[in-house]
Amino acid sequence: MSHSAVSQAATAVSVSVGNERSLRRSVFKHNNSISFNTKSSWSSSLALNQKTTTTIRDARRYTSTTTLCMSVQQASSSKVSVSPIELEDPSDPPLNLYKPKDSYTAKIVSVERVVGPKAPGETCHIVIDHDGNLPYWEGQSYGVIPPGENPKKPGAPHNVRLYSIASTRYGDFFDGKTASLCVRRAVYYDPETGKEDPSKNGVCSNFLCDSKPGDNIQITGPSGKVMLLPENDPNATHIMIATGTGVAPYRGYLRRLFMEDVPNYGFKGLAWLFLGVANTDSLLYDDEFSKYLKDHPDNFRFDKALSREEKNKKGGKMYVQDKIEEYSDEIFKLLDNGAHIYFCGLKGMMPGIQDTLKRVAEERGESWDAKLSQLRKNKQWHVEVY
Repeated sequence: MSHSAVSQAATAVSVSVGNERSLRRSVFKHNNSISFNTKSSWSSSLALNQKTTTTIRDARRYTSTTTLCMSVQQASSSKVSVSPIELEDPSDPPLNLYKPKDSYTAKIVSVERVVGPKAPGETCHIVIDHDGNLPYWEGQSYGVIPPGENPKKPGAPHNVRLYSIASTRYGDFFDGKTASLCVRRAVYYDPETGKEDPSKNGVCSNFLCDSKPGDNIQITGPSGKVMLLPENDPNATHIMIATGTGVAPYRGYLRRLFMEDVPNYGFKGLAWLFLGVANTDSLLYDDEFSKYLKDHPDNFRFDKALSREEKNKKGGKMYVQDKIEEYSDEIFKLLDNGAHIYFCGLKGMMPGIQDTLKRVAEERGESWDAKLSQLRKNKQWHVEVY
């Protein structure tokens, strides 16, 4: 779909979002005692008037996710109302509500390629309908069990694969019933022939990227507490560093901070995103992030490292650690003042980043080991790599 077509479709969608939100809010009953400790407690507390909402939900599930997201960006700079507000009540995050031997059967809503034609590889944005039965917090992960038999354990299912959730607890439809994943298709090419070997391709990533709306998907979780977004200080600074699909949790953070009208939470601090990808066509959620930059210039910064299009100061490829080094003095000062720093992406990103931070620390006359120890002690250091 062209940008002009999306823009035209977006206008119509944006109108229905606002009207529907007020209707949805009216059918939820507020319950201050809601808990995520058991499946039954929250599933009963978030019960819907099904007759009123089923038609609306089904209609929205199969509307283009891209169009809906674009409508939010283009309609206005005002925030989007979210419901059910009960999702704000629990003091602790939901953890392992469904385990591998007792997984939850969700449904695929949409699978959309979110990179351009010149991007190396394919990355998809996948929306999953959990119908409110698998709540999560921003920064957590879902486990996915792909269909089929584990080749290493005949007769047993595949092992669980973890994916960072790329949406807020309200999901892409702002109603607490979906979750989104950002998945890069893992493809193996034989180094000798240069041809793809499907037998060695990533089982789960290919299952997800090949899924169709309505397909069943087995989910476990949610899991993870390391990457949770601290919200006790609305004036906090959050420095987010990602490579590729590692941007997933930050997409959730930023929608919560800048897109959603979250009750009793108004962010007034600084969110600073560093994203490293191969080229412009590989940028993920760039329209959303650019919109935040336009609407919230005092609260959001966005720096990109395009390794195949840009050079660092030494004339080599521009990686995310090179971009961090450009702003190292400012980053260190922010960390000294209590900023949170997050890292998400491939394990291979961390050595280069750690080396850069260590070199910068030494240039400042500091011990990086001591500084890192203090950041961890203060719970300012958040790392999730795979």
